[in-house]
Amino acid sequence: MFDCIIVGAGPAGATAAYHLSRRGRSVLLLEKAALPRYKPCGGGVSPQVAQWFDFDFEPVISQKVTRVRYSYKMQDIVETDLGTAEPIWMVRRDEFDHYLVKQAQRQGTTLQDETKATGIAFERDRWQVQTSREPVQGRYLIAADGARGPVARWLGFRNRVMTQGGAVETEPRLPVMEGHIAHFEFGLLKNGYVWNFPKADGYSIGSGVFRLSKRKSRDLVQPMADYAAQFQVDVSMTQQHGHPLCLWNGDQVLHSQNALLVGEAASVVDPFTAEGIRPSIFSGLKAAAAIDGAIAGDPNALEGYTQTMAAELGSDLRWAGRLAKAFYAAPGLGYRVGIKSPKGTALMAQVLCGELPYSAVVQRALRRLSGGLLTR
Repeated sequence: MFDCIIVGAGPAGATAAYHLSRRGRSVLLLEKAALPRYKPCGGGVSPQVAQWFDFDFEPVISQKVTRVRYSYKMQDIVETDLGTAEPIWMVRRDEFDHYLVKQAQRQGTTLQDETKATGIAFERDRWQVQTSREPVQGRYLIAADGARGPVARWLGFRNRVMTQGGAVETEPRLPVMEGHIAHFEFGLLKNGYVWNFPKADGYSIGSGVFRLSKRKSRDLVQPMADYAAQFQVDVSMTQQHGHPLCLWNGDQVLHSQNALLVGEAASVVDPFTAEGIRPSIFSGLKAAAAIDGAIAGDPNALEGYTQTMAAELGSDLRWAGRLAKAFYAAPGLGYRVGIKSPKGTALMAQVLCGELPYSAVVQRALRRLSGGLLTR
């Protein structure tokens, strides 16, 4: 029997496994796919995550971004330096996630990939997890199986607080001319944006909406295709990957009987930028501390995880939600008074790098947006 079973080997699950194993707890990490596995994702990572680990991420940083280029309807281009202490990392998720898992294994985590969780039951003082192989047992359970995963539903979380979004992405392997520049396009897509993020051997080009429409598939693919053409990429000749987004939309209970939700299973995706890797890693970090405390005898440790996530992450994401609501309601105005403001762009870069909380910039942004409405 394990101290903890974690279902899902993405950044949240692997982080929880690493930190629990490092504390001497026995951990089983279940992953339905064979590792390394492809994961559609823009792959932007805040360098802030380095402070939560004691190993070097350099082997899996594909590119480092020091500048951003914005456009509105593929015109009105703004380009600026990030101006942050560290560049934003660009990673390929198959490499990044597997690297985290291997670090957890070095601390003692037991990995079973190509193993699908098929059901759970709490009996006496432990979780019985049915899998596509043999049943396994653990005192505690972490649901880290993402937006589509069933474990949160099995645990009884049937009405999670979230905003549903979606994304479509392609990753052409092409020579990269400007690997230090990330591209954002805000005028082609309602309630979202289109991006082109550089990697060492190509790009991640995609589009994401943060409030789904009935025509979401076409709404996402055509803007991505139009934008990709600016970089001489024909998306009809590349493989496309669609995936859901579970965006934070308010505080919620993230603990149950000897169990926690982390990552996209906990809807921790940023509602303004759709950044998910840093919030997921943060949730895994805090979940590990909570379960370690519960094993040590703290009866309030799991409830404390819910409270910590609300206070330390949810409070900031509430500000992000306010900014998203204002910006995407009038993106042309938001672009003119926000993106084109050198100071505003610099502050947003600091948010993306984890150097500033949203609350430090959103009130300023909302004042500027309100002023813009009054002077239009």
